[in-house]
Amino acid sequence: MRHERSFLVLWTLAVSAATAAFVLHLSLRVRAVELGYELGRTHAHIARLREVKRVLELELSSHKTPERVEFVARTLLGMSEPPPDRILPAGPLPAEPDAPAPTAPSAAPPAEEQAP
Repeated sequence: MRHERSFLVLWTLAVSAATAAFVLHLSLRVRAVELGYELGRTHAHIARLREVKRVLELELSSHKTPERVEFVARTLLGMSEPPPDRILPAGPLPAEPDAPAPTAPSAAPPAEEQAP
């Protein structure tokens, strides 16, 4: 009787351990599948974000063109080119490229040679 009882206890422990291992294996498998789906969703999200970034970069470059700036200034801001009488000079005109540039006089007098 004692032998049968110890066999029953060992058999129950073995079945319980096998069941626990099987449940652990299934839970790990389910978690791996869940992570796979999450990884797929993340890759899709990254692809969407890259596409949005590309579209926004194109839109930004189109907003930086001189034609776009002029269009916004004239339509949205109501700006126009000033008439010539409203333009004030900011300083002297630059020298012509053919004329030699004036040399600045040096601050120190030329050094004279000393006799030995």
